[in-house]
Amino acid sequence: MRNERQYVTHREDAPFGEAPKEPMFNLPPVILWLSGVMVVIHSIRAFLLDQVQDVDVMVLFAFLPMRYDPEIAARTIFPGGIAADVWTFVTYGLLHGDFVHLAVNVFWLAAFGSAVAWRFGAVRFLLFCAVTTVFGAFVHLAAHFGEAVPMIGASAAVSGLMAAAARFAFSGQGAIAGGRGNQRRWHRPAPPLLAALSDRRVFVFLAVWFGLNIVVGLNSGSFFGDGTTIAWEAHIGGFLAGLLLFPLFDPVPSNPQGPQGIDLPRP
Repeated sequence: MRNERQYVTHREDAPFGEAPKEPMFNLPPVILWLSGVMVVIHSIRAFLLDQVQDVDVMVLFAFLPMRYDPEIAARTIFPGGIAADVWTFVTYGLLHGDFVHLAVNVFWLAAFGSAVAWRFGAVRFLLFCAVTTVFGAFVHLAAHFGEAVPMIGASAAVSGLMAAAARFAFSGQGAIAGGRGNQRRWHRPAPPLLAALSDRRVFVFLAVWFGLNIVVGLNSGSFFGDGTTIAWEAHIGGFLAGLLLFPLFDPVPSNPQGPQGIDLPRP
């Protein structure tokens, strides 16, 4: 997720044991399609549009905090009007600053999103990505209200997927990354949030994630230069949404178990 300052204006119950052999890269179709859409969009911007046309795309589809400042909105006509005020909460996640930015997000989408996609299915997965993207935009808006710097990138959704994976991937024999393999590893009941947080692995994962995002976000100008900054607030918004809203999307029945599969006492 970056601010670009140059633009302003079914479950399968196979037995446990060794998983069947599978290709090294066996990504869910929804991951491939979503990645492909983002690659096509950026390629069109990079190779087919001139600078003026690309700025028009950014203003129309990137998330621009100044759109929501009543004083600015009263004297400015923004492209897309009220409709764009709504759709940009999602569409900014499909735009990227350059091919490196795109490649990083596609890599993490595949690494963490695959487990969630196998578990949720395509429709739930896409809805989850949209919701975490929206939450990321809201947090970014709160932190940068009225600013003229557009925000783009899929990192809020990727952050939400990381959080969702943490809710179940450390439980039992779950795994964050990998192909479809033994389906049951993706469909074990996820422990409640507080039980998951009692797992040191989950706690450390969350602590490291938050720490890195804050440090890199606050120092992104030094790391990247050229006026580019990391919208770390949007990352945190997407991550918290993924962590807290995971049960609303999870099709696997919940089970009051601890992170190691130990039954917890029922209230």
